[in-house]
Amino acid sequence: MAQVRRLDPSSRNRDDTTVFRAWERFARGEDDLSGVRPEIAISWHRCRDQYRVDPGLTEAPAAVAEVGHALEHDVVFAELGFRAAALAHEVGTLGGIVTIADGSGRVLAEWGDQATRTLAAEANLAPWFCWSEGATGTNGMGTALTTYTPVVIRGAEHWCQAFHDWTCAGVAVRDVVTRKPVAVLNISCWRSDLPASAGNWLGHAATLTQRILRQRAKNDGAELVAALNHVRSGSSAALAAVDRAGRVVLADDTAGALLGIPGSTPAPDPAVRWKPELPEFIQAAKYAAEQASRNHDWAGSTQIFTRLTHEPTAISFRPVFLSGHLVGNVVSFGVSEGDLLPRANDDVSLRAQPHRMVATRENRMVLLRLPEVSFAQSDGNDVWLSTDQGLLRSALPGLDRLEADLSDAGFLRVHRQYVVNLSRIREVERRYKGELVLVMDDQDQTMVPVSRRNAPTVRRALAI
Repeated sequence: MAQVRRLDPSSRNRDDTTVFRAWERFARGEDDLSGVRPEIAISWHRCRDQYRVDPGLTEAPAAVAEVGHALEHDVVFAELGFRAAALAHEVGTLGGIVTIADGSGRVLAEWGDQATRTLAAEANLAPWFCWSEGATGTNGMGTALTTYTPVVIRGAEHWCQAFHDWTCAGVAVRDVVTRKPVAVLNISCWRSDLPASAGNWLGHAATLTQRILRQRAKNDGAELVAALNHVRSGSSAALAAVDRAGRVVLADDTAGALLGIPGSTPAPDPAVRWKPELPEFIQAAKYAAEQASRNHDWAGSTQIFTRLTHEPTAISFRPVFLSGHLVGNVVSFGVSEGDLLPRANDDVSLRAQPHRMVATRENRMVLLRLPEVSFAQSDGNDVWLSTDQGLLRSALPGLDRLEADLSDAGFLRVHRQYVVNLSRIREVERRYKGELVLVMDDQDQTMVPVSRRNAPTVRRALAI
Protein backbone atom coordinates (compact mmCIF):
# COMPACT_ATOMS: atom_id res chain seq x y z
CA MET A 1 0.00 0.00 0.00
CA ALA A 2 1.27 3.47 -0.83
CA GLN A 3 2.43 5.53 2.12
CA VAL A 4 0.10 8.36 3.13
CA ARG A 5 1.40 11.47 4.89
CA ARG A 6 -0.40 11.66 8.23
CA LEU A 7 -1.01 14.97 9.93
CA ASP A 8 -0.53 15.40 13.65
CA PRO A 9 -3.78 17.06 14.83
CA SER A 10 -1.92 18.83 17.63
CA SER A 11 0.42 20.58 15.19
CA ARG A 12 -0.42 22.67 12.16
CA ASN A 13 1.69 24.38 9.53
CA ARG A 14 1.58 28.14 9.25
CA ASP A 15 -1.32 28.24 6.78
CA ASP A 16 -3.33 25.73 8.82
CA THR A 17 -2.79 27.76 11.97
CA THR A 18 -3.83 31.01 10.26
CA VAL A 19 -7.07 29.50 9.01
CA PHE A 20 -7.78 27.78 12.34
CA ARG A 21 -7.34 31.02 14.28
CA ALA A 22 -9.58 32.86 11.80
CA TRP A 23 -12.15 30.08 12.23
CA GLU A 24 -12.01 30.44 16.02
CA ARG A 25 -12.59 34.20 15.80
CA PHE A 26 -15.36 33.90 13.24
CA ALA A 27 -17.14 31.13 15.15
CA ARG A 28 -17.13 33.43 18.21
CA GLY A 29 -18.92 36.09 16.18
CA GLU A 30 -16.01 38.25 15.00
CA ASP A 31 -15.66 39.12 11.32
CA ASP A 32 -11.88 39.16 10.85
CA LEU A 33 -11.15 36.66 8.07
CA SER A 34 -7.48 37.40 7.48
CA GLY A 35 -5.75 34.59 5.59
CA VAL A 36 -8.98 32.83 4.57
CA ARG A 37 -9.72 32.15 0.90
CA PRO A 38 -12.66 34.26 -0.39
CA GLU A 39 -14.76 31.25 -1.36
CA ILE A 40 -14.30 29.79 2.12
CA ALA A 41 -15.10 33.14 3.77
CA ILE A 42 -18.41 33.48 1.94
CA SER A 43 -19.27 29.86 2.78
CA TRP A 44 -18.57 30.50 6.47
CA HIS A 45 -20.85 33.54 6.33
CA ARG A 46 -23.64 31.40 4.91
CA CYS A 47 -23.10 28.73 7.55
CA ARG A 48 -23.01 31.14 10.50
CA ASP A 49 -25.46 33.87 9.51
CA GLN A 50 -27.86 32.21 7.08
CA TYR A 51 -28.00 28.51 7.95
CA ARG A 52 -26.91 28.90 11.59
CA VAL A 53 -25.03 25.61 11.54
CA ASP A 54 -23.54 24.75 14.94
CA PRO A 55 -19.71 24.73 14.52
CA GLY A 56 -19.64 22.15 17.30
CA LEU A 57 -21.69 19.68 15.25
CA THR A 58 -19.97 16.27 15.29
CA GLU A 59 -21.96 14.31 12.72
CA ALA A 60 -24.11 14.94 9.68
CA PRO A 61 -27.89 14.71 10.14
CA ALA A 62 -29.98 12.07 8.44
CA ALA A 63 -31.21 13.09 5.01
CA VAL A 64 -34.87 13.84 4.40
CA ALA A 65 -36.56 10.51 3.74
CA GLU A 66 -38.30 11.60 0.54
CA VAL A 67 -36.15 13.67 -1.77
CA GLY A 68 -37.50 13.67 -5.28
CA HIS A 69 -35.34 13.93 -8.35
CA ALA A 70 -36.20 13.94 -12.01
CA LEU A 71 -36.14 10.51 -13.62
CA GLU A 72 -33.92 11.78 -16.43
CA HIS A 73 -31.18 12.43 -13.87
CA ASP A 74 -30.85 8.73 -13.07
CA VAL A 75 -28.37 8.63 -15.96
CA VAL A 76 -26.16 11.04 -14.00
CA PHE A 77 -26.05 8.81 -10.92
CA ALA A 78 -25.36 5.75 -13.07
CA GLU A 79 -22.53 7.46 -14.96
CA LEU A 80 -20.92 8.92 -11.83
CA GLY A 81 -21.29 5.60 -10.02
CA PHE A 82 -19.50 3.82 -12.83
CA ARG A 83 -16.61 6.28 -12.77
CA ALA A 84 -16.36 6.36 -8.99
CA ALA A 85 -16.33 2.58 -8.71
CA ALA A 86 -13.61 2.41 -11.37
CA LEU A 87 -11.42 4.77 -9.32
CA ALA A 88 -12.21 3.26 -5.94
CA HIS A 89 -9.13 1.00 -5.86
CA GLU A 90 -6.70 3.80 -6.73
CA VAL A 91 -8.20 6.20 -4.18
CA GLY A 92 -8.55 3.49 -1.58
CA THR A 93 -4.88 2.56 -1.92
CA LEU A 94 -4.05 6.14 -0.92
CA GLY A 95 -6.35 5.99 2.08
CA GLY A 96 -9.19 7.96 0.52
CA ILE A 97 -12.89 7.45 -0.15
CA VAL A 98 -15.11 8.49 -3.04
CA THR A 99 -18.71 9.56 -2.47
CA ILE A 100 -21.65 10.55 -4.66
CA ALA A 101 -24.46 12.75 -3.36
CA ASP A 102 -27.59 14.08 -5.04
CA GLY A 103 -28.46 17.72 -5.56
CA SER A 104 -29.73 18.05 -1.98
CA GLY A 105 -26.43 16.80 -0.52
CA ARG A 106 -27.81 13.36 0.39
CA VAL A 107 -25.03 10.77 0.08
CA LEU A 108 -26.06 7.94 -2.24
CA ALA A 109 -22.98 5.73 -2.41
CA GLU A 110 -19.44 5.42 -1.10
CA TRP A 111 -16.29 3.52 -2.11
CA GLY A 112 -12.67 3.36 -0.98
CA ASP A 113 -10.38 2.50 1.91
CA GLN A 114 -12.23 0.49 4.56
CA ALA A 115 -10.36 2.03 7.51
CA THR A 116 -11.20 5.53 6.27
CA ARG A 117 -14.82 4.52 5.69
CA THR A 118 -14.99 3.39 9.31
CA LEU A 119 -13.73 6.80 10.46
CA ALA A 120 -16.14 8.51 8.10
CA ALA A 121 -19.06 6.57 9.54
CA GLU A 122 -18.39 8.14 12.94
CA ALA A 123 -19.24 11.52 11.36
CA ASN A 124 -22.10 10.05 9.29
CA LEU A 125 -20.11 10.50 6.08
CA ALA A 126 -22.09 7.59 4.68
CA PRO A 127 -25.16 6.90 2.52
CA TRP A 128 -28.48 8.48 3.51
CA PHE A 129 -26.92 11.33 5.51
CA CYS A 130 -26.99 14.96 4.38
CA TRP A 131 -23.84 16.94 3.60
CA SER A 132 -25.35 20.12 2.18
CA GLU A 133 -23.92 23.38 3.56
CA GLY A 134 -27.21 24.12 5.26
CA ALA A 135 -27.05 20.83 7.17
CA THR A 136 -23.34 20.26 7.83
CA GLY A 137 -21.54 23.51 7.07
CA THR A 138 -18.61 24.11 4.73
CA ASN A 139 -17.48 20.78 3.24
CA GLY A 140 -16.46 19.35 -0.12
CA MET A 141 -19.86 18.10 -1.22
CA GLY A 142 -22.03 20.86 0.21
CA THR A 143 -19.85 23.74 -0.94
CA ALA A 144 -19.41 22.21 -4.42
CA LEU A 145 -23.20 22.27 -4.79
CA THR A 146 -23.12 26.07 -4.39
CA THR A 147 -20.40 26.71 -6.98
CA TYR A 148 -19.79 26.20 -10.69
CA THR A 149 -16.20 25.02 -10.32
CA PRO A 150 -14.47 22.21 -8.38
CA VAL A 151 -13.73 23.05 -4.74
CA VAL A 152 -11.16 21.83 -2.22
CA ILE A 153 -11.84 22.16 1.52
CA ARG A 154 -8.78 21.59 3.69
CA GLY A 155 -8.69 21.02 7.44
CA ALA A 156 -9.91 24.03 9.39
CA GLU A 157 -11.67 25.41 6.33
CA HIS A 158 -14.51 23.03 7.29
CA TRP A 159 -17.11 24.94 9.31
CA CYS A 160 -17.57 22.21 11.91
CA GLN A 161 -14.50 21.58 14.06
CA ALA A 162 -15.16 17.84 14.18
CA PHE A 163 -14.29 17.67 10.47
CA HIS A 164 -11.00 19.58 10.68
CA ASP A 165 -9.01 16.36 10.22
CA TRP A 166 -10.49 15.89 6.75
CA THR A 167 -9.49 17.18 3.33
CA CYS A 168 -12.17 16.98 0.64
CA ALA A 169 -12.48 17.86 -3.04
CA GLY A 170 -15.87 17.99 -4.77
CA VAL A 171 -17.39 18.93 -8.10
CA ALA A 172 -21.06 19.34 -8.93
CA VAL A 173 -22.79 18.12 -12.08
CA ARG A 174 -25.49 20.56 -13.14
CA ASP A 175 -28.58 20.31 -15.29
CA VAL A 176 -27.49 21.93 -18.55
CA VAL A 177 -30.88 23.65 -18.97
CA THR A 178 -31.75 24.94 -15.49
CA ARG A 179 -28.14 25.00 -14.16
CA LYS A 180 -29.39 23.50 -10.91
CA PRO A 181 -27.10 20.90 -9.29
CA VAL A 182 -28.06 17.29 -9.98
CA ALA A 183 -25.28 15.46 -8.17
CA VAL A 184 -21.86 15.96 -6.63
CA LEU A 185 -18.78 13.76 -6.79
CA ASN A 186 -16.32 13.97 -3.90
CA ILE A 187 -12.99 12.55 -2.70
CA SER A 188 -12.18 12.68 1.03
CA CYS A 189 -9.01 11.85 2.96
CA TRP A 190 -8.48 11.78 6.75
CA ARG A 191 -5.32 13.44 8.03
CA SER A 192 -3.66 13.08 4.65
CA ASP A 193 -3.22 14.83 1.35
CA LEU A 194 -5.60 14.22 -1.52
CA PRO A 195 -4.26 12.10 -4.38
CA ALA A 196 -2.33 14.31 -6.80
CA SER A 197 -4.69 13.35 -9.62
CA ALA A 198 -7.88 14.14 -7.65
CA GLY A 199 -8.61 17.51 -9.25
CA ASN A 200 -8.07 16.35 -12.81
CA TRP A 201 -10.07 13.18 -12.26
CA LEU A 202 -13.03 15.03 -10.74
CA GLY A 203 -13.08 17.60 -13.52
CA HIS A 204 -12.85 14.92 -16.21
CA ALA A 205 -15.67 12.85 -14.69
CA ALA A 206 -17.92 15.90 -14.42
CA THR A 207 -17.15 16.99 -17.99
CA LEU A 208 -18.00 13.59 -19.45
CA THR A 209 -21.23 13.43 -17.46
CA GLN A 210 -22.21 16.95 -18.51
CA ARG A 211 -21.62 15.88 -22.12
CA ILE A 212 -24.22 13.14 -21.72
CA LEU A 213 -26.69 15.65 -20.27
CA ARG A 214 -26.01 18.07 -23.10
CA GLN A 215 -26.82 15.45 -25.73
CA ARG A 216 -30.02 14.51 -23.91
CA ALA A 217 -30.95 18.20 -23.76
CA LYS A 218 -30.49 18.47 -27.53
CA ASN A 219 -32.89 15.55 -27.95
CA ASP A 220 -35.33 17.31 -25.63
CA GLY A 221 -35.03 20.43 -27.79
CA ALA A 222 -35.86 18.45 -30.91
CA GLU A 223 -38.92 17.07 -29.12
CA LEU A 224 -40.07 20.61 -28.27
CA VAL A 225 -39.72 21.63 -31.92
CA ALA A 226 -41.82 18.64 -32.96
CA ALA A 227 -44.44 19.44 -30.31
CA LEU A 228 -44.76 23.03 -31.50
CA ASN A 229 -45.21 21.90 -35.10
CA HIS A 230 -47.88 19.44 -34.00
CA VAL A 231 -49.82 22.12 -32.10
CA ARG A 232 -49.43 24.56 -35.01
CA SER A 233 -51.29 22.15 -37.30
CA GLY A 234 -54.45 22.64 -35.26
CA SER A 235 -54.11 26.18 -33.87
CA SER A 236 -54.06 29.69 -35.30
CA ALA A 237 -52.47 31.20 -32.16
CA ALA A 238 -48.91 32.52 -32.07
CA LEU A 239 -46.73 29.79 -30.58
CA ALA A 240 -43.39 29.33 -28.85
CA ALA A 241 -41.69 26.24 -27.42
CA VAL A 242 -39.75 26.97 -24.21
CA ASP A 243 -37.54 24.79 -22.06
CA ARG A 244 -37.70 24.38 -18.27
CA ALA A 245 -35.58 27.51 -17.76
CA GLY A 246 -37.79 29.74 -19.92
CA ARG A 247 -35.45 29.85 -22.92
CA VAL A 248 -37.02 29.58 -26.35
CA VAL A 249 -36.24 26.60 -28.58
CA LEU A 250 -38.53 27.77 -31.39
CA ALA A 251 -41.05 30.56 -31.90
CA ASP A 252 -43.11 31.38 -34.95
CA ASP A 253 -42.71 34.83 -36.48
CA THR A 254 -45.50 36.44 -34.46
CA ALA A 255 -44.40 34.97 -31.12
CA GLY A 256 -40.80 35.86 -31.96
CA ALA A 257 -41.78 39.50 -32.47
CA LEU A 258 -43.69 39.54 -29.17
CA LEU A 259 -40.74 38.06 -27.31
CA GLY A 260 -38.07 40.08 -29.12
CA ILE A 261 -36.25 37.07 -30.57
CA PRO A 262 -35.81 35.72 -34.12
CA GLY A 263 -38.86 33.88 -35.37
CA SER A 264 -38.88 30.47 -37.05
CA THR A 265 -35.25 29.80 -36.07
CA PRO A 266 -34.92 26.47 -34.18
CA ALA A 267 -32.36 26.28 -31.37
CA PRO A 268 -32.50 22.74 -29.93
CA ASP A 269 -28.96 23.00 -28.52
CA PRO A 270 -29.24 24.38 -24.95
CA ALA A 271 -26.06 26.41 -25.45
CA VAL A 272 -27.66 28.63 -28.10
CA ARG A 273 -31.34 28.85 -27.15
CA TRP A 274 -32.99 32.26 -27.29
CA LYS A 275 -33.44 34.19 -24.07
CA PRO A 276 -36.40 36.61 -24.16
CA GLU A 277 -35.69 40.01 -22.64
CA LEU A 278 -38.93 39.66 -20.69
CA PRO A 279 -38.21 38.59 -17.07
CA GLU A 280 -41.93 38.16 -16.38
CA PHE A 281 -42.20 35.63 -19.21
CA ILE A 282 -39.17 33.68 -18.00
CA GLN A 283 -40.46 33.58 -14.42
CA ALA A 284 -43.87 32.35 -15.61
CA ALA A 285 -42.23 29.64 -17.76
CA LYS A 286 -40.14 28.41 -14.81
CA TYR A 287 -43.21 28.31 -12.59
CA ALA A 288 -45.14 26.39 -15.26
CA ALA A 289 -42.30 23.86 -15.52
CA GLU A 290 -42.31 23.31 -11.75
CA GLN A 291 -46.07 22.70 -11.73
CA ALA A 292 -46.01 20.36 -14.72
CA SER A 293 -43.13 18.33 -13.27
CA ARG A 294 -45.33 17.58 -10.23
CA ASN A 295 -48.55 17.01 -12.17
CA HIS A 296 -48.33 15.77 -15.76
CA ASP A 297 -51.93 16.83 -16.42
CA TRP A 298 -51.31 20.43 -15.39
CA ALA A 299 -51.88 23.35 -17.79
CA GLY A 300 -51.96 27.03 -16.92
CA SER A 301 -52.22 30.59 -18.12
CA THR A 302 -51.36 34.15 -17.15
CA GLN A 303 -50.93 37.59 -18.71
CA ILE A 304 -47.69 39.38 -19.51
CA PHE A 305 -46.61 42.59 -21.19
CA THR A 306 -44.81 41.92 -24.48
CA ARG A 307 -42.51 44.13 -26.53
CA LEU A 308 -45.17 45.24 -29.05
CA THR A 309 -48.24 46.00 -26.97
CA HIS A 310 -49.22 48.38 -24.18
CA GLU A 311 -51.85 45.98 -22.87
CA PRO A 312 -51.14 42.62 -21.25
CA THR A 313 -51.30 39.57 -23.50
CA ALA A 314 -52.77 36.24 -22.37
CA ILE A 315 -50.44 33.23 -22.64
CA SER A 316 -51.12 29.55 -21.94
CA PHE A 317 -48.67 26.77 -21.10
CA ARG A 318 -49.02 23.13 -22.20
CA PRO A 319 -46.34 20.73 -20.94
CA VAL A 320 -44.32 18.50 -23.26
CA PHE A 321 -42.91 15.17 -22.07
CA LEU A 322 -40.37 12.78 -23.55
CA SER A 323 -40.07 9.26 -22.11
CA GLY A 324 -41.90 10.40 -19.00
CA HIS A 325 -39.82 13.48 -18.18
CA LEU A 326 -40.73 17.10 -18.71
CA VAL A 327 -38.78 18.85 -21.48
CA GLY A 328 -40.64 22.17 -21.51
CA ASN A 329 -43.89 23.82 -22.56
CA VAL A 330 -45.60 25.00 -25.72
CA VAL A 331 -46.82 28.56 -25.13
CA SER A 332 -49.90 29.90 -26.95
CA PHE A 333 -50.31 33.68 -27.18
CA GLY A 334 -53.76 35.24 -26.95
CA VAL A 335 -55.15 32.08 -25.31
CA SER A 336 -56.21 31.66 -21.68
CA GLU A 337 -56.63 28.00 -20.67
CA GLY A 338 -55.93 26.01 -17.53
CA ASP A 339 -55.07 27.11 -14.02
CA LEU A 340 -54.25 30.76 -13.45
CA LEU A 341 -50.63 31.38 -12.51
CA PRO A 342 -50.17 33.57 -9.45
CA ARG A 343 -49.14 37.13 -10.21
CA ALA A 344 -45.68 38.31 -9.21
CA ASN A 345 -47.04 40.16 -6.18
CA ASP A 346 -49.01 37.11 -5.04
CA ASP A 347 -46.39 34.35 -5.09
CA VAL A 348 -42.81 34.36 -3.89
CA SER A 349 -41.73 31.97 -6.67
CA LEU A 350 -42.56 34.62 -9.27
CA ARG A 351 -41.30 37.61 -7.32
CA ALA A 352 -37.93 39.12 -8.17
CA GLN A 353 -35.69 38.66 -5.17
CA PRO A 354 -33.37 41.43 -3.99
CA HIS A 355 -29.78 40.88 -5.11
CA ARG A 356 -26.46 41.72 -3.57
CA MET A 357 -23.01 41.01 -4.92
CA VAL A 358 -20.18 40.06 -2.60
CA ALA A 359 -16.64 41.23 -3.32
CA THR A 360 -13.40 41.14 -1.36
CA ARG A 361 -10.94 43.87 -0.47
CA GLU A 362 -7.86 42.58 1.38
CA ASN A 363 -9.33 40.68 4.34
CA ARG A 364 -12.80 42.25 4.18
CA MET A 365 -15.94 41.29 2.34
CA VAL A 366 -17.73 44.13 0.54
CA LEU A 367 -21.50 43.95 0.00
CA LEU A 368 -22.45 45.75 -3.20
CA ARG A 369 -25.83 46.91 -4.45
CA LEU A 370 -26.30 45.98 -8.11
CA PRO A 371 -26.40 49.58 -9.38
CA GLU A 372 -22.88 50.03 -7.96
CA VAL A 373 -21.47 47.45 -10.39
CA SER A 374 -20.71 48.54 -13.95
CA PHE A 375 -19.40 45.26 -15.35
CA ALA A 376 -17.64 42.01 -14.46
CA GLN A 377 -14.58 40.63 -16.23
CA SER A 378 -13.17 37.12 -15.91
CA ASP A 379 -9.49 36.34 -15.47
CA GLY A 380 -9.29 32.57 -15.40
CA ASN A 381 -11.47 31.48 -12.48
CA ASP A 382 -11.23 34.92 -10.89
CA VAL A 383 -13.87 37.56 -11.60
CA TRP A 384 -13.12 41.26 -11.21
CA LEU A 385 -15.91 43.76 -10.66
CA SER A 386 -15.73 47.35 -11.88
CA THR A 387 -17.61 49.21 -9.15
CA ASP A 388 -18.14 52.72 -7.85
CA GLN A 389 -15.60 51.77 -5.15
CA GLY A 390 -13.01 50.78 -7.73
CA LEU A 391 -11.91 47.37 -8.99
CA LEU A 392 -12.87 44.56 -6.57
CA ARG A 393 -12.51 40.81 -6.75
CA SER A 394 -15.76 38.82 -6.69
CA ALA A 395 -16.04 36.49 -3.71
CA LEU A 396 -17.23 33.68 -5.97
CA PRO A 397 -15.14 32.33 -8.86
CA GLY A 398 -16.39 31.88 -12.40
CA LEU A 399 -18.29 34.25 -14.68
CA ASP A 400 -20.90 31.57 -15.43
CA ARG A 401 -22.10 31.66 -11.82
CA LEU A 402 -22.42 35.44 -11.86
CA GLU A 403 -24.29 35.38 -15.17
CA ALA A 404 -26.75 32.78 -13.86
CA ASP A 405 -27.38 34.67 -10.63
CA LEU A 406 -27.93 38.05 -12.31
CA SER A 407 -29.53 37.12 -15.62
CA ASP A 408 -32.93 38.40 -14.45
CA ALA A 409 -31.53 41.53 -12.80
CA GLY A 410 -30.47 43.65 -15.77
CA PHE A 411 -27.06 42.08 -16.38
CA LEU A 412 -26.14 40.56 -19.74
CA ARG A 413 -23.32 38.36 -21.02
CA VAL A 414 -21.83 40.23 -23.98
CA HIS A 415 -18.55 38.35 -24.38
CA ARG A 416 -16.99 35.20 -22.97
CA GLN A 417 -15.03 37.44 -20.59
CA TYR A 418 -17.63 40.14 -19.80
CA VAL A 419 -21.02 40.52 -18.13
CA VAL A 420 -22.31 44.09 -18.11
CA ASN A 421 -24.93 46.06 -16.21
CA LEU A 422 -27.21 47.28 -19.02
CA SER A 423 -28.14 50.39 -17.06
CA ARG A 424 -24.46 51.41 -16.90
CA ILE A 425 -23.83 51.50 -20.65
CA ARG A 426 -23.08 55.08 -21.72
CA GLU A 427 -22.37 54.69 -25.45
CA VAL A 428 -22.39 52.02 -28.15
CA GLU A 429 -19.68 52.27 -30.78
CA ARG A 430 -20.10 50.57 -34.16
CA ARG A 431 -16.91 49.43 -35.80
CA TYR A 432 -15.77 47.70 -38.96
CA LYS A 433 -18.08 44.92 -40.21
CA GLY A 434 -20.74 45.80 -37.66
CA GLU A 435 -18.68 45.02 -34.57
CA LEU A 436 -19.99 46.59 -31.38
CA VAL A 437 -18.08 48.06 -28.46
CA LEU A 438 -19.82 49.24 -25.28
CA VAL A 439 -18.54 52.33 -23.49
CA MET A 440 -19.33 51.92 -19.80
CA ASP A 441 -19.98 54.75 -17.35
CA ASP A 442 -17.29 53.71 -14.86
CA GLN A 443 -14.50 56.13 -13.94
CA ASP A 444 -12.30 54.95 -16.83
CA GLN A 445 -15.12 54.80 -19.38
CA THR A 446 -13.99 51.25 -20.12
CA MET A 447 -14.62 49.95 -23.63
CA VAL A 448 -16.12 46.44 -23.47
CA PRO A 449 -16.11 44.33 -26.65
CA VAL A 450 -19.25 42.52 -27.79
CA SER A 451 -18.69 39.12 -29.38
CA ARG A 452 -20.26 38.48 -32.76
CA ARG A 453 -22.40 35.72 -31.26
CA ASN A 454 -23.82 38.03 -28.57
CA ALA A 455 -24.30 41.10 -30.79
CA PRO A 456 -27.96 40.32 -31.73
CA THR A 457 -28.87 39.86 -28.05
CA VAL A 458 -27.21 43.15 -27.15
CA ARG A 459 -29.04 44.98 -29.92
CA ARG A 460 -32.37 43.57 -28.73
CA ALA A 461 -31.62 44.44 -25.11
CA LEU A 462 -30.75 48.03 -26.02
CA ALA A 463 -33.40 48.33 -28.74
CA ILE A 464 -30.83 49.46 -31.33
